Amino acid sequence: MSERDPSCAMAYWGMAISQRPNPLTAPFSDALLKQGLEAIEKARTTGSPNALEREWIAALVPFFHDYQTVNQRVRSERYEAAMAQLYARHPQDPEVTAFYALALLEAVDLTDKRYARQLKAARLLEPLQRAHPDHPGIPHYLIHAYDYAPIATKGLPAARRYATLAPSAPHALHMPSHTFSTLGMWPEAIRANLAADAATRAYVASTNPAAAARPSAIAGRYHALDFLTNAYLQQAQDGSARAILDERNSIEGIPATSAITAHTAWAAIPVRYTFERGAWQEAAALPPMKTIFKQAEAIIWFGRAVGAARSGQAARGRVDLAELARLRQELTAADEPYWADQVGIQEAAADAWIALAGRDTVRAVARMREAADREDRSEKHVAMENRLSPMRELLGELLLEAGRPREALREFEASLRLTPNRFRSIAGAADAASRTGNRRLAGTYSRKLLALAGDGGGERPTLISARTRR
Repeated sequence: MSERDPSCAMAYWGMAISQRPNPLTAPFSDALLKQGLEAIEKARTTGSPNALEREWIAALVPFFHDYQTVNQRVRSERYEAAMAQLYARHPQDPEVTAFYALALLEAVDLTDKRYARQLKAARLLEPLQRAHPDHPGIPHYLIHAYDYAPIATKGLPAARRYATLAPSAPHALHMPSHTFSTLGMWPEAIRANLAADAATRAYVASTNPAAAARPSAIAGRYHALDFLTNAYLQQAQDGSARAILDERNSIEGIPATSAITAHTAWAAIPVRYTFERGAWQEAAALPPMKTIFKQAEAIIWFGRAVGAARSGQAARGRVDLAELARLRQELTAADEPYWADQVGIQEAAADAWIALAGRDTVRAVARMREAADREDRSEKHVAMENRLSPMRELLGELLLEAGRPREALREFEASLRLTPNRFRSIAGAADAASRTGNRRLAGTYSRKLLALAGDGGGERPTLISARTRR
């Protein structure tokens, strides 16, 4: 292609925008941003693009411009504003509309409980989906737009359609499970992620047979495998979850260059396996991980701290708590306030369980309630879709430990309204109802728990108790 070719400018635009491996998982490395800036500058100075192409190029410039001095949030908002202007000039152009919707999703405020940008993106995308039913990008963006508990049911039509549009694309097969997991639709989440993982392995086998010989080392699998682990555990299919953990543990780690979603998944799988089974000594003994993604490191330290506290090792828990404090401070210094707050929430929760182990019930309840309230004020991030354990669920469990079952029941029920069909929340509600003497309600929750587990692992202590109450 000659640099005098008018299309060459848009080729450089394509190179620039593709430097963002997943536009919803910013911030990006300086190396990628530098390459993106160089490419978009070439787009501005190469060939003879037409007027619309020049507008596309100009709109992307703010995303990369001054990346060394202007933080990602500000640059994402500037890019959103530039795409809004492009859309205002070309509201009938479907690609302009789709990319504007994506720009809105890139700039979401995860503390905005009105979901203003998400719903605006959805309003742009819904008519597009009707006009272009075979367009694979539109349902993808719609799933992300609705990927929050209060509005997740709106995303079900897109979730149910998306996998049929690109049945050999691993990510297209996985994406519906965002909606399914948010709504507690565990069998659907399992099917989606089994299909996604099979497609990933098939793709690697066709392109890199040497890598395919060691499937556990394929870093791109772990995001879907984390979803799969979570769904298995919610149905007490502990053997299936254990098989994923064993595969994960068969290698030392994943490449440092892997995406943040791979690192958070790698960290979350063993913590989920211990938490959901109440295996607190196992949690306390989890080996730490080292990665450039501090939020991923924090997942393991949180698991260790809570595990230590809940297995009578408060002193060890305090050592792990100090690591959480360190990571929170490092994320603050790196100008990542969302992740710093998420680690701060984990820190408060771990501190609560350590306080309870030290018989300081007043501090324990206050700190755990603080963690739950703070989590309720924020939303999940695409890099950590399924929370390890909702903080309000943990609050319910702490209140049970503190001998306050009526309060615990309220917290379990509140947690279930936002994170439905969670095994431990239903089990906790059954236990709390039983302790208050409400046998009818205890029976109702016990039957829900048994139905949820189905043919799953059967011998968790909570399932044994549920059989006596149903």
